[in-house]
Amino acid sequence: MAIRVPVKDMRGREVDTVELPSDIFEAPINVGLMHQAYVRQMANARLGTHKTKTRGEINRSKAKWYRQKGTGRARHGARTAPLFVGGGIAHGPQPRKYTKLMPKKMRRQALRSALSVKAAEGQIVLVDRLALERPKTREMADVLYRLAGDSSVLVLLAQANENVQRSVRNLDRAYFLRANYLNVRDLLKYDVVVIPLDALEVITGWLSKLPRSE
Repeated sequence: MAIRVPVKDMRGREVDTVELPSDIFEAPINVGLMHQAYVRQMANARLGTHKTKTRGEINRSKAKWYRQKGTGRARHGARTAPLFVGGGIAHGPQPRKYTKLMPKKMRRQALRSALSVKAAEGQIVLVDRLALERPKTREMADVLYRLAGDSSVLVLLAQANENVQRSVRNLDRAYFLRANYLNVRDLLKYDVVVIPLDALEVITGWLSKLPRSE
């Protein structure tokens, strides 16, 4: 059975209903696939610039510390050895890439699974339009409260909207994202997803598996 979701205006009043595409919002929920997409995203965000110096890179004298015999101490060649404070690090982290690959079909199916979870739990709110005449954090906070209550909110935008973006940016429990940059991490991080109708068209355009009419 198709999911019908009410469409609200910015005052929180229901003005219409929309049937969500079943191939996107009623897809089979694959927890393992969502986890794989999440791990890939977090791994690809790592810079991998961590670096420790080996004993060959320490700027200390390489001269033998004390004579080989007769001191009763262990034999050492230089103070750059990992054993000593200020010496090199043995087997420490070196720069590397954490990049993980994942086929596009799998990434998109993971998004469909995450959106289906949100739809099944009633955590998707459709709004006819989302626009402000000027950046105003208080006004945006009131709009999101009327739409989603006290829940944390992910706001999807069809295109750049400076007034909305600057208003959402100052809110602790809200985040904005372009619809074509939708990802599993942000979908699962926030309680409610607020989607204007033009952003829903963008999502449908690139996630739908059904042939689009010419």
